[in-house]
Amino acid sequence: MAKEEFIKQWNTTDDTSKVRQRNIRSTKEQKESTTLLKDKNCQTTGLVCKDDPGSSNGTCDRSAAGGDPSSVLLLMLVIGMSFSTRFYKITEPPHVCWDETHFGKMGSYYINRTFFFDVHPPLGKMLIGLAGYLTGYDGTFPFLKPGDKYEHHNYWGMRGFCAMLGSFLPIFCYLTVMELSRSHTAAFITATLLIFDTGCITISQYILLDPILMFFITAAVLSMVKFNQQMYRPFTAPWWLWLVLTGINLAGALGVKFVGLFVILLVGLNTVWDLWRLFGDLSLSLGEIAKHFLARVFGLILLPFLLYITIFAVHFVVLNKSGPGDAFFSSAFQSHLIGNNLHNASMPEYLAYGSTITVKNLRIGGGYLHSHWHLYPEGVGEKQQQVTAYHHKDYNNVWLVHKQDDTKSQSGTPDLVRHGDIIRLEHKETRRNLHSHLHEAPLTKKHFQVTGYGINGTGDTNDLWQVEVCGGQKGNLVKVLRSKVRFRHQATGCVLFSSGKTLPKWGWEQVEVTCSPYLKETPSSQWNIEDHINPKLPNISLSVLKPHFLEILLESHIVMISSNSGLKPKDNEINSKPWHWPINYQGLRFSGVNDTDYRIYLLGNPVVWWMNLACLGLYLVMVAIASVALQRGCLMGHKRREHCRVLRRDGGLLLLGWLLHYAPFYAMGRVLYYHHYFPAMLFSSMLTGITLDILLKSSDLLLHPPYCDWLQKVGRMVLLTSILYSFYLFHPLSYGMIGPLAHEPGNAMAGLRWMDTWEF
Repeated sequence: MAKEEFIKQWNTTDDTSKVRQRNIRSTKEQKESTTLLKDKNCQTTGLVCKDDPGSSNGTCDRSAAGGDPSSVLLLMLVIGMSFSTRFYKITEPPHVCWDETHFGKMGSYYINRTFFFDVHPPLGKMLIGLAGYLTGYDGTFPFLKPGDKYEHHNYWGMRGFCAMLGSFLPIFCYLTVMELSRSHTAAFITATLLIFDTGCITISQYILLDPILMFFITAAVLSMVKFNQQMYRPFTAPWWLWLVLTGINLAGALGVKFVGLFVILLVGLNTVWDLWRLFGDLSLSLGEIAKHFLARVFGLILLPFLLYITIFAVHFVVLNKSGPGDAFFSSAFQSHLIGNNLHNASMPEYLAYGSTITVKNLRIGGGYLHSHWHLYPEGVGEKQQQVTAYHHKDYNNVWLVHKQDDTKSQSGTPDLVRHGDIIRLEHKETRRNLHSHLHEAPLTKKHFQVTGYGINGTGDTNDLWQVEVCGGQKGNLVKVLRSKVRFRHQATGCVLFSSGKTLPKWGWEQVEVTCSPYLKETPSSQWNIEDHINPKLPNISLSVLKPHFLEILLESHIVMISSNSGLKPKDNEINSKPWHWPINYQGLRFSGVNDTDYRIYLLGNPVVWWMNLACLGLYLVMVAIASVALQRGCLMGHKRREHCRVLRRDGGLLLLGWLLHYAPFYAMGRVLYYHHYFPAMLFSSMLTGITLDILLKSSDLLLHPPYCDWLQKVGRMVLLTSILYSFYLFHPLSYGMIGPLAHEPGNAMAGLRWMDTWEF
């Protein structure tokens, strides 16, 4: 009885007048409630109920749930088409395409156990590396630039792994829409849209993070929907299974890219609504509600968090050798990397005059104090030698420490540098001194320019800097690696500062170094002495500096987030705006630039994408009409009520998923690309499937049988034909083009360049 009362209350939430009068129900309302109760019970056992003309109670139809051969055949058809379109010509072209140069290289780093830095969490690259290792790739291909031939290197395993995960996207979306709408037509429309979308095919066929990310996103949504369907069977094995699978896939999505936070938010909002519904069920005790709450905390918070931490633990264990990513991290972090000059190193403990040193900025991702022979260009301060911060270890990072009036090497034990001392830093390679003056900095205009000045160490008074140990007192020694040091310019009073801004091409896209008149202590104005060579001083072991796992984890996240938000477009690089994406305004060139190249162009099937865009507006109109009809108490049959429920609740869930994966990009300041829209496109396609299915099934509002049935069949055939024919026209974008470009005479696709911004 408690279950029946719960279901009656839940099914009447759409009609506020019935909620207010739920104890005074007419015979007709009771009959409808009984029918809906039957629907829910059928749904939780994997069946779909429909009215049976020969029975007043209706029947449960197993065919819609996949129990009969036709349902299995339809699912097998979806699986076959999805895998065949993704694996067709998987080895073409046999050279590096687009971002394969990054993620293929990172897969090689995992195989070689070489540490690197990337702005995304590590799971996707780890899986790519594992796929390559298991299929015989040895990690020796350099992945230097797009267009490099793979030759004898075994690259198909990594491409095949991404294609396999990309093949699951239409399948998972088919199953999700099937669970939400209980309609084969809606599910098949969704699968068809995704299977024959040229953009989804292209982005699934190469060594990229996107198919891996979208695999976990769609798997998380499917698991969440499956879990929702178990609401009347709490704490059973299927209930726990789908709860745990939801948590696992959430960890996977976040472990590939931070965009996974959007699906976490979607599941979180769904869970809050679910708990609120349970809280309103008066048949449940507070203890039972607490059990529901704690189960979700375990499955959707603790389990994903532990798995996410485990991903990074594996990442740091595997990548234990020094590599190109060392310099993005602190000196203490670098000390645990085998082969790094700080690993098991020993050096003098205190800074001394005559020492050879490198100086590292303490801001997150801060670089080394660096100089080179190139001068600042005309019109950028004084035309003197550039001083920058550089993120890689380099001989141009090396400096010599001198007393302010002494250039000769000291005999005997050298004097130690103390807090308050005035020093001069000479660049070892160019023999010019670290220098500042009252000219404005290149980018940070309120700061002063920092340059290299002088000849063979001889300069002027603007080369003098006072050493300040942060938190120290006059006379305190400067500890290598452990002391936070500031360098205050003696003539102007400003402090040496790394702004974090990237210089233009003339500055080799290194980081701006300035002298800041603002004296507040910040990581940008704090430095530490990393390398320290002085043969006249005794060395000590630096093993005590090795950080704990949680310190490494925290630092890695701060570096990733700050670097991700600071990504800016490079010169001549194609980037786009969020409003471009739904209208398919501009694609991405994956391979080839001229008529002799094998060209691949990432562009969505325009019929599919524009249909999705139109259906977003159509859905809003339909759900508005349905809501008004329900609110006004319009008489409608069970089928129509079910359509309204699917539109409002299940369609609303998909619309929310689309918004969460699309709208945040309008607030992002980093560089954006067309491929960022593909997770949102999955939700849009699922919503299109539901919207068009209900629209076709509502044809009986205009026509009587059998004409309405004919209209439905014609509509489905037109829809399927338009998708297949558009795929036939645009499939060369995914599978390769050779010959004249689209704007040149003789190109077979010239008439298909429907927008001037399409550059295929």
